[in-house]
Amino acid sequence: MNLKLWKRLQRQLSPGELRLDESTLAAHAGDKWFATGTPEAVALPRSAKSVSAILRFAHRHQIPVTPRGAGYGYVGGCVPMRGGIVLSTARMRRIREINEHDFVAVIQPGVITADLQNKAEAKGLYYPPDPASRADCSLGGNIATNAGGPRSLKYGVTSDYVLGLQFALPDGTLVRVGGRAHKNKTGFDFPRFFTGTEGLLGIVTEATLKLLPLPPFRAALSVGLGSMRAATRGIAAVFKAGYLPSALEVADEFTLRAATKRTGSDRFNGCRAHLIIELDGQEKSVRSELRDLKKLMAPLKPRFIDAALGAEKVEAIWQLRREFSYSLRDTGLVKLNEDIVVPRGKLEELFAFAARLQKKHAMPIACFGHAGDGNIHVNVMVDESKPGHARRRDAALDELFRWVLKHDGVITGEHGIGLAKKRWWPLAAPTEVRQLHQRVKDALDPKGIMNPGKFLS
Repeated sequence: MNLKLWKRLQRQLSPGELRLDESTLAAHAGDKWFATGTPEAVALPRSAKSVSAILRFAHRHQIPVTPRGAGYGYVGGCVPMRGGIVLSTARMRRIREINEHDFVAVIQPGVITADLQNKAEAKGLYYPPDPASRADCSLGGNIATNAGGPRSLKYGVTSDYVLGLQFALPDGTLVRVGGRAHKNKTGFDFPRFFTGTEGLLGIVTEATLKLLPLPPFRAALSVGLGSMRAATRGIAAVFKAGYLPSALEVADEFTLRAATKRTGSDRFNGCRAHLIIELDGQEKSVRSELRDLKKLMAPLKPRFIDAALGAEKVEAIWQLRREFSYSLRDTGLVKLNEDIVVPRGKLEELFAFAARLQKKHAMPIACFGHAGDGNIHVNVMVDESKPGHARRRDAALDELFRWVLKHDGVITGEHGIGLAKKRWWPLAAPTEVRQLHQRVKDALDPKGIMNPGKFLS
């Protein structure tokens, strides 16, 4: 790109909002996935006005724009495949308002998820969506991917909390959709529509998010079991008995062995599966329900049942759960984290299939995740030192996604398509659905500048 063109854009922005130095370009070349691409410029706007100016300029000159949040995605969604501009919202980190009367927060997209949660909870309010990277990921990125997390079982995903957006369209037009009312049927539901669009239709510049009253008490059970079948029976028993936990997590034997090695704890010795069941609400009822759930687990002959009462002790259980992903990386194998979702009744079949897949392709398959809503992280663990690993990896992934779709599941529940799942987009979406996506894309982004090279051209 002509340097004079970049200088023209720099003059329209505040100092430091457009960077061309090599170190900044390299730092914005990718996310937590494996692909990278070098941009020609990195935009670091501090305001919606600057975002608008950048997009207006890019639209006029047909410059590719790749939106970027905190860079903690797992599917290559913010990799600048066509060069151009990476537009990062990392400097837009103001929490404009947390209102305990309206139960809303108004934030810029660069706000870190955990920061909003901590500030809301200090006021007795609650923002439930809790991706595992919440201490690092941004709310703008959460909105772009419709992020979830363990608590989505009871509380839903990001789209359930987006009441209003200020959104920059590809030509730089700023539109406000929705508002701060908790019900709104004035026209199309654009706040939900733009949530999960992966930077293909524009950029969030401000969001109004729904808050809830903070549950006053939390408790959890950590349950070690002898088999994945026992785990799935336990999950079914919880629901059959009429309970709706705030979170219900499962992990398999390979994951537990890796966690044991990383943490040095012998807690999982002899366990081939693990459940976390969390409850929240009024203290008296939570304590009573926890006792009932403990009795419900007894017929499964658990290796152990640990009860945690109160937020601090519950967080200790979750801290161990947050080590699972790092534990798998510690194995030295390349971890391909696939966030598939199956109907809840197909969990036992999924785990049985994963065991067969592991044996067939001679590579470990580690399963853990959000059993309560069927969103399991199936991690294909690749030893790149072994001959033929790429062929076996691709074959395993292809079989996994085909099995999931055949059993009425989906290939991504919270990470998005990005680059990582682009190959399976035609398999996951029928022709008429792909055409519908493309018609919307062409209508809002006729020059195709927004996040090009991903699952829509």
